[in-house]
Amino acid sequence: MSHRILLVDDEPDILEFISYNLNKEGYTVYTANNGREAVQKALEVIPHVILLDVMMPEMDGIETCQQIRTHPELASTMIAFLTARSEDYSQIAGFDAGADDYITKPIRVKVLISRIKALLKRTETPQPETDRSIQIDKERYLVIKDGEQIVLPRKEFNLLALLYSKPQKVFSREEIFSNVWGNDVVVGDRTIDVHIRKLREKIGDEHIVTIKGVGYKYED
Repeated sequence: MSHRILLVDDEPDILEFISYNLNKEGYTVYTANNGREAVQKALEVIPHVILLDVMMPEMDGIETCQQIRTHPELASTMIAFLTARSEDYSQIAGFDAGADDYITKPIRVKVLISRIKALLKRTETPQPETDRSIQIDKERYLVIKDGEQIVLPRKEFNLLALLYSKPQKVFSREEIFSNVWGNDVVVGDRTIDVHIRKLREKIGDEHIVTIKGVGYKYED
């Protein structure tokens, strides 16, 4: 079964051009012309990836992304903004709304397809290991500790999943920023520290270890 991609843009030429090239790559492409239609369509087809413009009628891309993230059935859907808006504040707003990537137009088709493949790889996660005190299931977006489910905001979940993926490995702050927030987004120096503190409050201090001057590691 091919991966489903929902393309959201209010410009018909862009929808046609990108749809044509994604279909050539074997993807099943759905389209929407505005934010409200995008939310409805996403709930109908449960896409693997949503490519979302920022400036649209009815409901802009930021609000659309926020709306999509309120639906549990779309929790594992990857969202990438595909927009001509390249300002830092627009990118920050996009990631804060729950986006997984922020792609600026114009972009070569081959590069766009490469970015989509990278997003899809992030959804291909093995089942959780049952012999660890904390279990993570990225397909269902669940964290389970001592038999109880812990609900985490998206960025906290992605941060924990990164550290959890390689116990005892020390992840530098640069690696964490790149994997969780992306290279194109600008965040404050204390952003990681705040998210680590919140994670420790929810899963226990003993699981996340600070390596001074370097970064963090996960211990089971």
